[in-house]
Amino acid sequence: MNRLDGKVALISGAARGIGGETAKLMAQAGAKVVVGDVLDDRAKQTVVEINNAGGQATFVHLDVTSEESWQAAVNTATSAYGKLDILVNNAGVFIGKGIEEISIAEWNRLVAVNMTGVFLGTRIAAPALRDAAKSSPNGSVIVNLASTAGIVGSQLDPLYSMTKGGVTLFTKSTALEFARKKYSIRCNSIHPGTIQTDMGELTFTMRAQQRGGNDTEGAKQIAMGFVPSGRLGVPGDIARGILFLASDDSAYMNGAGLVVDGGLTAQ
Repeated sequence: MNRLDGKVALISGAARGIGGETAKLMAQAGAKVVVGDVLDDRAKQTVVEINNAGGQATFVHLDVTSEESWQAAVNTATSAYGKLDILVNNAGVFIGKGIEEISIAEWNRLVAVNMTGVFLGTRIAAPALRDAAKSSPNGSVIVNLASTAGIVGSQLDPLYSMTKGGVTLFTKSTALEFARKKYSIRCNSIHPGTIQTDMGELTFTMRAQQRGGNDTEGAKQIAMGFVPSGRLGVPGDIARGILFLASDDSAYMNGAGLVVDGGLTAQ
């Protein structure tokens, strides 16, 4: 189940957190993985860990806001492993400021990474994904990291929600466009709730500041209190969902969103 034997995957933001866990899990499932990130040292360490565990991984410096960087990443995948079957648009940033508080520079950064990065990755990887799909019964795959904030509104993070809502609908539209073009590239999104990563910790810090204090642990406990499952997510919870969407087990899913949030948005 959820095997990726013979597949080649490119993952953005794969140095740590959800991306790092996804890279390790995909390698364990048989994929050859290109680990892309701007955190060069941490990403290289992730590659070492994968290779030492018997997997196959390669590092590439990937700034998702740069066309040239994306092209180099795709070229690395095809030159190192001969093709590209899976793209995971994982890289993202969280600012945690409201409409009236955010600066234009912060807004531009939020959009550049969370939206432009997903668009560029999709556009630049499409030819390689299309070529690989010709020799695969179930085609190639794109998995976009959205969020529960891309499904429901947010009192405290409306602009982050805006970018993730964009990713949600871009995913559906990409699936439809590529289907119309008969590319055999299916595109789905995954929607994590609050996950215990470096970005998650930043969320708790910003929540505490928005409440006029610095009680990060208190903010974490408040967030956990809203989750019916009674705990916050961990990177592995999301990585397993990404693995499913990337595998042939989800071959009839296209333009869909997989929610992994402990029941948060079921309320």
